Amino acid sequence: MAKNNSTVREPLFHVVKRDGVSKTKSWAIRIIAILLALVFSGIITMLLTGENPISVYATMFDGAFGSSRKVWKLLQNLAMLLCVSLALTPAFKMRFWNIGGEGQVLIGGLATTACMVLLGNKVPNALLIIIMIVASVVAGALWALIPAVFKANFNTNETLFTLMMNYVAIQLVSYFCMLWENPKGAGKIGIINRETEAGWLPVIGDKTYLLNILIVLAITIAMYIYLKYSKHGYEISVVGESENTARYIGINVKKVILRTMALSGAVCGIAGLLLVGGTDHTISTTTADGRGFTAIMVSWLAKFNPIYMVLTSLLLVFLEAGADQISMIFGLNQSFSEIITGIILFFIIGSEFFINYKLQFRTSSKKEVK
Repeated sequence: MAKNNSTVREPLFHVVKRDGVSKTKSWAIRIIAILLALVFSGIITMLLTGENPISVYATMFDGAFGSSRKVWKLLQNLAMLLCVSLALTPAFKMRFWNIGGEGQVLIGGLATTACMVLLGNKVPNALLIIIMIVASVVAGALWALIPAVFKANFNTNETLFTLMMNYVAIQLVSYFCMLWENPKGAGKIGIINRETEAGWLPVIGDKTYLLNILIVLAITIAMYIYLKYSKHGYEISVVGESENTARYIGINVKKVILRTMALSGAVCGIAGLLLVGGTDHTISTTTADGRGFTAIMVSWLAKFNPIYMVLTSLLLVFLEAGADQISMIFGLNQSFSEIITGIILFFIIGSEFFINYKLQFRTSSKKEVK
């Protein structure tokens, strides 16, 4: 019989997981990715609009840092996004995929609104603010505990459960907006207690957003210490690595899940308090403004490190502010600015692949196999 010889070609390259990358090299890869994203976005801008890419990027910078008012607004958006990101991080580090940050923020804001509407001008303002703080924290924690209880006892899918809880929270806010609408027939709540400012968080040094920023700064430091140096933070890490290992060394996994999700929801509740009581002084179904979902990206890109989250949050709010400025100055629609933002984020996320993996090219092109 004739022998059948076949030639098998090896793939041009293999994807190989890296053993480890230094922090310096990993950040260098991210910076290169951002620079490449800016170059690519500039080419797209020039081809589609005819605008000078340098002018576009200068406009983005001006939209974020062009005036003191813009800077303070940027810092406020940074603080709110960072607050929600910090809230989700303990759960994510435990490998509990809490996608319900949006709903937990809304519920915290709704509890704050209820206190302002029902108790405003009926109790001293200092007491009212204390009640608002307690109500928002408890409401956010309880809302997060619902999926945690089912996960701990029945091993339900926490991703779907927390996602569905967002829609329930949105409908609850929508209902109470109709119930407390002001003026009647408007279908929304106007500025609450506009005349008396009952329940409004105090303003520090004529800076409307300064209190929010300082509170989130304190939460950032506390969360970093909690996750890195506390016993609870250690237990969260162990449960995230392996629940079986955690049980073997005597960690009560159910207790850790419930405790961590209560903390996550409580911090989201604080974000709702700051948005309603400190910034907007009203509530709507868009009060969270998608931060519950954007925070997922912030937490993941920062590798669940609260300090790095400051940088990733700053990048995202800068892109958002700059994109809005581009749309206004150059007469472009919002879709174009979102395209630019999407391209930059795509490069940043893609850089994580090259941090964790490398391409290994083949050394020989052919192998003969009988």
